[in-house]
Amino acid sequence: MKTFQISLLVLLVSTAVLAADNPVILKTTTALDGKGNVLRDASIVVEGSRIAKLGRDSRTPTIDLRGLTVMPGWIDTHVHLSWHFGQDGRLASERGETAQLSALYAAGNAYVTLMAGFTTVQSLGAPIERDLRDAIAQGVVPGPRILTSMGSINETDGDPAKIRARVKQMMSEGADVLKIFATKSIRDGGAQSMTDAQIQAACEEAKALGKRIAVHAHASDGAKASIMAGCTSIEHGTMLNDEVLDLIAKRGIYFDPNFLVLHNYLENRPRFLGIGNYTEEGFAYMEKALPMVADVLRRAAARKVKIAFGTDAVAGAHGRNAEEFIYRVRDGGQAPMDAIIGATSLAAESLSLGNRIGSIAPGMEADLIATEGNPLEDITSVRRVVFVMKGGKVFKNEARKSQ
Repeated sequence: MKTFQISLLVLLVSTAVLAADNPVILKTTTALDGKGNVLRDASIVVEGSRIAKLGRDSRTPTIDLRGLTVMPGWIDTHVHLSWHFGQDGRLASERGETAQLSALYAAGNAYVTLMAGFTTVQSLGAPIERDLRDAIAQGVVPGPRILTSMGSINETDGDPAKIRARVKQMMSEGADVLKIFATKSIRDGGAQSMTDAQIQAACEEAKALGKRIAVHAHASDGAKASIMAGCTSIEHGTMLNDEVLDLIAKRGIYFDPNFLVLHNYLENRPRFLGIGNYTEEGFAYMEKALPMVADVLRRAAARKVKIAFGTDAVAGAHGRNAEEFIYRVRDGGQAPMDAIIGATSLAAESLSLGNRIGSIAPGMEADLIATEGNPLEDITSVRRVVFVMKGGKVFKNEARKSQ
């Protein structure tokens, strides 16, 4: 997206968003509460940024969402908001463009993600995301609520002592979560890359600081070492064996397998090919990984693993995050309700925000979305988000146009 287009979008949406000073009554016919329940003919009363009441209400609705399916705002626990295609249409490098342009692209990615129904994301990403997180929280620009790692730890960060110092530095600079690369990329085979001692040092230091630890791990050895070190989530897990899945279930670790990222890479192959490890061999690995993701998702579900919703959205995937629902249901065999819970209350729980977001109930943040069609009956309806409210503010309302 061109710089001026992003600036214009930010300006138009910022001026269009209105604060709800008075109670707002949303009338619904079908609402999914995020915890597995279907609410019928309920009114949702919003006061300020929170849901005040839920149930029957005879007053004239402020916003009529009847005929749609209302849900808590979706949560994507794994995105990369700073990733984008540059002006040449190829994967951009922050070293090759100004900081201002990079920030505009990230803001544009945040905007389209919000418009797609995602009111909270965890960006396991880059330092630039801290300022974007804060600008959105202050209402300067529109976007989802952001939690960010502001970077990551890998095997090149030194011995355990240096890794502990690096973790302390990242947390002192404002990171919400620690991300570590316990294994190589799937494009490089996915084998364990950090030593057990390095993993232990990173996880122990983050835990001591009260932070969660999200672990990039494709293979079982790196994942197991991270679980034993106290990590809170395993990302990807393409090659996990049953022993590790059983351990994840036993320890209550969250698991986030991803389909969208692989499909996105394959669909945008010419825009990545030849950059870094985006080689012919790397793309061959990713093609082989798709059925493996479906298999590990099925095996994890059978063990009642806590499967959170994450996409690993990179350049080309922002705003298309909901496609992950379709892949998980269609290819991974996940029940639609389980996929929705994974993107609402379970995702919120995985971010330690379960008492604030992820469900429709009095006292929760008024993060609400609505789709044309019911995803329990037609999972592709997740593509048709016509209403978005975050923190009691309406950012999108096309409901009247579509009825």
